[in-house]
Amino acid sequence: MRTGGVELCVAELGEPGRPVVVLVHGYPDSKEVWSHVASRLAERFHVVAYDVRGHGRSTAPRPLRGGFTLEKLTDDFLAVVDAVSPDRPVHLVGHDWGSVQSWEFVTVGRAEGRIASFTSMSGPSLDHFGHWIDRQVKRPTPRRLGRLLGQGAKSWYVYLLHTPVLPELAWRGPLGKAWPRLLEHHEKVPGEGYPTPSLPSDAAHGAWLYRDNVRPRLRNPRGDAYAHAPVQLITPLEDAFLSERLYEDLEQWAPRLTRRTLRAGHWVPRSRPDQLATWITDFVTSVEEDRAQVPSTSRYADRFGGQLVLVTGAGSGIGRATALAFAEAGARVLAVDRDAEAAAGTVGEALRRGAAAAWAEPADVSDERAMEKLAERVTTEYGVLDVLVNNAGIGLSGSFFDTTAEDWRKVLDVNLWGVIHGCRLFGRRMSERGQGGHIVNVASAAAFQPSRTLPAYSTSKAAVLMLSECLRAELTGRGIGVTAVCPGFVDTAITSTARFAGVDAGEERRLRKRAARLYGLRGYPPEKVAAAILRAVVRDEAVVPVTPEARTAYALARWMPGAVRRIARMKPPV
Repeated sequence: MRTGGVELCVAELGEPGRPVVVLVHGYPDSKEVWSHVASRLAERFHVVAYDVRGHGRSTAPRPLRGGFTLEKLTDDFLAVVDAVSPDRPVHLVGHDWGSVQSWEFVTVGRAEGRIASFTSMSGPSLDHFGHWIDRQVKRPTPRRLGRLLGQGAKSWYVYLLHTPVLPELAWRGPLGKAWPRLLEHHEKVPGEGYPTPSLPSDAAHGAWLYRDNVRPRLRNPRGDAYAHAPVQLITPLEDAFLSERLYEDLEQWAPRLTRRTLRAGHWVPRSRPDQLATWITDFVTSVEEDRAQVPSTSRYADRFGGQLVLVTGAGSGIGRATALAFAEAGARVLAVDRDAEAAAGTVGEALRRGAAAAWAEPADVSDERAMEKLAERVTTEYGVLDVLVNNAGIGLSGSFFDTTAEDWRKVLDVNLWGVIHGCRLFGRRMSERGQGGHIVNVASAAAFQPSRTLPAYSTSKAAVLMLSECLRAELTGRGIGVTAVCPGFVDTAITSTARFAGVDAGEERRLRKRAARLYGLRGYPPEKVAAAILRAVVRDEAVVPVTPEARTAYALARWMPGAVRRIARMKPPV
């Protein structure tokens, strides 16, 4: 289509008549950066993507100087919207410079009523950015100056793009040739038809986006740049070019704001298309259905909202508390337990606490075939997991010679093989998807605190700890974190179901009651372990001892192993 002296190439996917989602690409990209996200969104929406003037198959203005102002980019956007959705407002999604210009669209009066919602990622409003700089400079504190200098360092490329001729020469020469390799190495962005052959000219033309707009707007930011549509902000926490601090006061400019974060680099449309498609779909659907998104009280709602999380042993104890904590953060929760009724109870409570969705799946983690069927069913019906929590476990106490071969098999089948099955079946699918994820394996402080009365249990948990360390080393290059969580004495139902080797049934009942009483007196609730699990995923921690005694044992095992061995020799009171 023609507008403002240029021809714009516009692509459409999905059925006409559905809500229209318009995707705007950034620098130095073309509309193909959205290909993976667009194909997923097209299952539900009418998706539109266009090459910004001077990029891809769209023509460049003549002359280039003054041809890329935000005013002219707004003209282009409105022309596209009028062509593809003349009678209905569109849902706008922008990345990088696509987001920068989209902030202009969603804050100027002439576009009001034409935008139903806006999803922004990796691109702030230049007006908001200008005011943010003013606040750091006019009311300086060491922290604010540090933020300003930090963002200044991240913006090194902006200064270079303002130099004459050199950026064009670099992009049409060695930088253009090396760019695909740089993206794959530093951003973990696979090729697969991206970037397109037009990259050198796209990047050369796109330099004028910076030259025409950055300095004028930062020097004189608009004071009325308020969003006239609901906004969803998606912030990649590992963005090499933009600090998340830029958005700290965004609510004053976008009162109807939903925040999302993910551990990824700058080019999330290529590295995390599944997550983006899920968040965009949920946001657009809520606006279309005129559902106000109720903000979650969970501190991790921006991180886990809409993510698919599976927890084993979710019918009680730490597993149930963890499933509910993810539910409160707005995740989609799969509660797995061999007790189907207990799993269903967890699901009901998860939905009451704000889960985006929740399902119960009965399964015995020690049964390899059952776990294979579960993994196949989950992948087919719900998708690939974002977070896996291997929590299911059983307790066994007794001396080594009182522990039978059958006792060993039962403990290892659940505590170790259950974790192996989960990591192998669900972790492989995470790895093959290539969009990151996280695996949490619940071990125990017994993994690094030997005991004369817990040989089988301690061995199983030590194996889980080492398995987690090995798997973390293997998967770190694929964006998949692995965490071993090692609780100490936690008040859960495991004490009432634990087995005691070498004693009769009456003595076993007495020992169970005694253990349950002692753990109850300790009073450490499973909810605190669940909070530690969510925090560990957010921080991508390797080993997390939970409870003071677990942290003490972990420190002693590392720095005073002899003391740990002496403690292990102590005979517990009967």
